[in-house]
Amino acid sequence: MAAPAEAHAHDAAAAAAAGLRLDYDVIVVGAGIMGSCAAHAAASRGARTLLLERFDLLHQLGSSHGDSRIIRDAYVKAQYPPMVRLARRLWADAEAESGYRVLTPAPHLSMGPRGNAALLAAVKSAGAEEVDTSQLWGGAFQAPAEGWVTAVSERGGGVLNATKAVAMFQALAVKMGAVVRDNAEVVDIGKAPGSQGGVVVTTSAGEEFRGAKCVVTVGAWTTKLLRSVAGVEIPIQPLHTLTLYWRIKPGRERGLNAKAGFPTFSSYGDTPVYGTPSLELPGLIKISCDGGPPCDPDNRDWASGDREITDRVARWIAEFMPGHVDSAGGPVVRQSCICSMTPDKDFVIDWLGGAFGEDVVVGAGFSGHGFKMGPAVGRILAEMAIDGEAKTAAEAGVELGHFKINRFNGSKDN
Repeated sequence: MAAPAEAHAHDAAAAAAAGLRLDYDVIVVGAGIMGSCAAHAAASRGARTLLLERFDLLHQLGSSHGDSRIIRDAYVKAQYPPMVRLARRLWADAEAESGYRVLTPAPHLSMGPRGNAALLAAVKSAGAEEVDTSQLWGGAFQAPAEGWVTAVSERGGGVLNATKAVAMFQALAVKMGAVVRDNAEVVDIGKAPGSQGGVVVTTSAGEEFRGAKCVVTVGAWTTKLLRSVAGVEIPIQPLHTLTLYWRIKPGRERGLNAKAGFPTFSSYGDTPVYGTPSLELPGLIKISCDGGPPCDPDNRDWASGDREITDRVARWIAEFMPGHVDSAGGPVVRQSCICSMTPDKDFVIDWLGGAFGEDVVVGAGFSGHGFKMGPAVGRILAEMAIDGEAKTAAEAGVELGHFKINRFNGSKDN
């Protein structure tokens, strides 16, 4: 058996041969949208950055895949619009840097019962104006004439191509000098020995990488990983969700197309439904609903709750878009996804603390509404790791106190 010094020298030589280092300024664990944006932000600062992904790059097992995500200002909670506005600027910067587009602009329609406080707050935050939907988009929406709010925001909304966006940030990170590795499952994060501090990140293949700082963005696997490496319990519950595409009725295809100015939309009330204009699959339109049954990301049956979810959306379509979308035959395409939910549906953006202090930063629990804010979250996580603070968040008016880990144990300490 080789002596420890010899073994380390061998590992270093093997890493060098593979184009890898054993030491980094920032190691990002998890290459979904948040991790990819964090790696890009760190590398853009000149930090030696390593991005590790457990599965293949751009896999479909988590929360960052697919062709469309909504970006909108219509938010119930006041802490999110400033983050959306920051993200929108960073999306534009990344598109300019990459030379291609991942965001298709579109208005956003919010609708629901006038007595719904969440709807009214979202309409106000977006500066949306009430409209008569019977006079718009060929009368595609048949909202009740009395007792309902239908309001449109023309400001900064649209559809993001999710998988393409993740790939864009990974490519930009590599362009800035980051190393990206897939099929590298992280099984341990430990304190680095010696007086210099930092962490040692270990993969299931036995590889060890030393980082001055570590950013954890592993989505549905957050609770398992942090429990294993730090004994920390963060109440993040993965839900099995569905993305559904329905057939547009013959002759209605052009009116529901993104090019025709058809909106993204959110319907509040008993059945919380959202949708995007026809874009990625010609002749089909994406209409889905929030929620789904709890799941274990390592042991999914890929079918739980499917019938209930599709039936709920079909009933909504039959009531609100009967002349334009065919719900009778069920959805044409079903795509599985995971939402990682916190009890309050707010994000986790914080240092891990404990023995790790500020050496490990956690971004998790994005609760089905985080993708649009990926570039902002990534920038914030990178700054927290490198600088010990997030100046960009402060300058943009993003209050990070809402996203602390200790809120789950009742602590109010910062």
